[in-house]
Amino acid sequence: MSALTPKNKQPLKVILDSNALFVPLQFRIDIFEELKQLLNRNVEFVLLSTVKHELELLVAKDSPKISREAIFALKLAKKCKLVPIENNDEKLTADDAIVKVAKSWNSPVFTNDRQLKKKLRDISVPVIYVRQKSRLDIDGMIS
Repeated sequence: MSALTPKNKQPLKVILDSNALFVPLQFRIDIFEELKQLLNRNVEFVLLSTVKHELELLVAKDSPKISREAIFALKLAKKCKLVPIENNDEKLTADDAIVKVAKSWNSPVFTNDRQLKKKLRDISVPVIYVRQKSRLDIDGMIS
């Protein structure tokens, strides 16, 4: 498939929401390979520091099952480029940060969160999500 991916093209940045990192456990989908196939190009997986913090809170505070899943998600997160987000405003949620960065970078977001998907669609940001518990799909156009 490498013949389909032009070498001179910059990788497409895809921002991952925390729930995207639970997909491999929940649905047995290799999100990294599936995203490359779905988008048919080089992909740079991006994790915002606010999302990483959200996962770390789940490890510390939640039930043993969710804690184990969050530990797994954090291991997967190591495959992503971590982007620090200045969080001077304590009310800035991980979702707010995703919306802000996705809009400014014009980058698609991988999330299964219904409210976040709506916010992103309202500002014409492409959304990648799990369809029929078996594959990834995308809403919106990627330039």
